[in-house]
Amino acid sequence: MKNIPNVTLGLVAVSRDCFPIELSRDRRDAVVKAMSGAGLNPVVAQTVVENEKDTLKALDELRQANANALVVYLGNFGPEGPETMLAQKFDGPVMFVAAAEENDLMNNRGDAYCGMLNASYNLGLRNLRTYIPEYPVGTPNEVAAMIAEFLPIARILIGLSSLKILSFGPRPFDFLACNAPIKPLYDLGVEIQENSELDLFASYNAHANDPRIASVVADMEKELGVGSKHPGILPKLAQYEITLLDWIENNKGACNYVTLASKCWPAFQTQFGFVPCYVNSRLASQGIPVACEADIYGALSEYILAAATEAPPTILDINNTVPKDMYESHKTILDGYKQCDLFMGFHCGNTPACHLKTPELRHQLIMKRLLEPDNDPDITRGTLEGQFKPSDVTIFRLQSTAEGVLKSYIAQGEIKDVDPQSFGGIGVIAIPEMGRFYRHVLIEDSYPHHSATAFCHIGKTLYDVLKILNISKISYNQPASLPYPTENPFCK
Repeated sequence: MKNIPNVTLGLVAVSRDCFPIELSRDRRDAVVKAMSGAGLNPVVAQTVVENEKDTLKALDELRQANANALVVYLGNFGPEGPETMLAQKFDGPVMFVAAAEENDLMNNRGDAYCGMLNASYNLGLRNLRTYIPEYPVGTPNEVAAMIAEFLPIARILIGLSSLKILSFGPRPFDFLACNAPIKPLYDLGVEIQENSELDLFASYNAHANDPRIASVVADMEKELGVGSKHPGILPKLAQYEITLLDWIENNKGACNYVTLASKCWPAFQTQFGFVPCYVNSRLASQGIPVACEADIYGALSEYILAAATEAPPTILDINNTVPKDMYESHKTILDGYKQCDLFMGFHCGNTPACHLKTPELRHQLIMKRLLEPDNDPDITRGTLEGQFKPSDVTIFRLQSTAEGVLKSYIAQGEIKDVDPQSFGGIGVIAIPEMGRFYRHVLIEDSYPHHSATAFCHIGKTLYDVLKILNISKISYNQPASLPYPTENPFCK
């Protein structure tokens, strides 16, 4: 995925000068050996940092090796000023972790357990937000496992530091739900470039007869296996895909990574002659998530998921309830879930084919009713539809309030193997205590209907990233034993 950062991890050991430097060096080497056994190959600074000059030497080693993420390893107590200066001067995400004691507490005790406390104090003095694991002290194998958990966090933070969101068109007046102030994007270091639909249309027309169209059509046919089932539509979709990819290359400017927020109705179908959903799904499969309906914060949330998982996400409407008869007839599959724990995640047809049981190119049913009710589907074709494959799932959104304050939610669950008996890209999603989460998070905190969706559990990584980004309100689906602040205590 070219649009997702590659992490080159640097590892620097630190040592307080009243402790043997060999202790920190030897423990560092043991961590490197454990990392290698886990398939991780860090850039190891040979300088063990004891003072400020060592900090500069280690930073120079990291720069020469193009390290873009850093692990500061307290092999012993560690020098508080130099080690936190190392984090301050390093250009990228930083993790702090410490060595547990192993043996010979008379001669080889390192006190990194204590040093980690003072490191955190000094990080606070410098206003630095770094990644510190839940229990940041461990043996070499345990530290290697903690560092592995840092990698997706680092990918997200590196991506956000050089991300541009390209949006096309404003939302319709009667569908304002995803609008939000863009100032918090700049606070995160994310760029935003808002474009006109007319500019995109002009670029699309300029790509007519592009020589690359035929190869993209062939790739689409290979993915869909439909041959001539949809005559005339695939060349249009291929032309649009090439238009977007060229737009990205010509407009990402100083940024390395891009995500899109595209307006896809109501004028899109009548002017372009198709719906863009299938193309959106294909871009997501290439690591370029596309949020529907000009949803800028949806695009941001999708990109975070893509960077976290290195797999294509999607954006879904938290759409409709599961009928009682469907719930009752699938009690065996849905065992352990209340009916209100279930909902259907849906969108017109933007979910990548890899997440669908039997993906099929179709037309958008609702748009057809409005735009061509008496004709065979034509300008409303272009959705990729099907039932979601059973899997774990995480729904997530990072959103600005109307006042420009960032907030977020995370909820984990699973996609059940239940036929939704409906249209679009759709599936039955089960999340423990979803009914309460729906009322006391989604409704209470005024979240829009769009939710970025990963087809795995990634909540732990997301939560740690949000803390580093200093998001003050992070909501989740609380268990029944833990009431929400707004929950009526007299309800049963």
